[in-house]
Amino acid sequence: MTSTSYSPETSIVCENVVKSFTLRYHRTFKEITVAAVRGQQIKNTFQAINDVSFTVEQGESVGLMGLNGSGKSTLLKLINGVMRPDSGNVLTRGRIAGLIATGAGFHPQLTGRENVYLNAAVLGMSEKETARKFDDIVEFADIGKRLDSPVGNYSSGQYARLGFAVAIHVDSDIFLADEALAVGDRPFKKKCLAKMEEVRKSGRTLFYVSHAAGSVKRMCNRVLVLDEGKLVFDGDTEEGIKFYNGDDEEDGLIERPEDDPTDEELGADI
Repeated sequence: MTSTSYSPETSIVCENVVKSFTLRYHRTFKEITVAAVRGQQIKNTFQAINDVSFTVEQGESVGLMGLNGSGKSTLLKLINGVMRPDSGNVLTRGRIAGLIATGAGFHPQLTGRENVYLNAAVLGMSEKETARKFDDIVEFADIGKRLDSPVGNYSSGQYARLGFAVAIHVDSDIFLADEALAVGDRPFKKKCLAKMEEVRKSGRTLFYVSHAAGSVKRMCNRVLVLDEGKLVFDGDTEEGIKFYNGDDEEDGLIERPEDDPTDEELGADI
């Protein structure tokens, strides 16, 4: 990110970003040959992210919403640097941390203890820094004796606990969180959201992917909505939630009292 183009307060920039994937319908050479002779489609290319542009300033808390398959997780991976766009630019400033996939960066044959150090190193933490924060990470994950067992034997919830615990303790400028943390149980979701509120209040940039209107409203001061890879809304949180839930509200599909602490408000995937 160059200071000549963007202010020092600019945290994330996406400029005309496009990311495509190819689906192949036939795997073997024989199947491909037969399909070609019959005139059947062998592969299909689709745009997961289609000409998306936006800018996020340092300290903003942005909620990214959209139906399953709309491109949310792909966009998050582009911002994190796990993927590169086919065209356009994705620019970020500072260290990035977060949970973009359950168990991302874990080695299944290593113990939870060993994976804390491995995952922390992947996120840019030094061994000394990890050792200093190790007790806090373990206490937050709260996986008990499982800490010294291979993570390949963990449940998806235990993966999420440990992964989020490491990521949230990284001293980062940008924190990314996907719906992967929704596999945790109800008390853990509450703890995650409380910790993310600390991130938000600390002045770090928060980019939060969720279907859950309650937690997005609580955590974010801005909402982006994706639809089939296109950015269709960028603005106020409440307006963004109404835009995203518009059809459901009109059809009477959302009928929850405001004071009902449902899983939606705790970040569950609905």
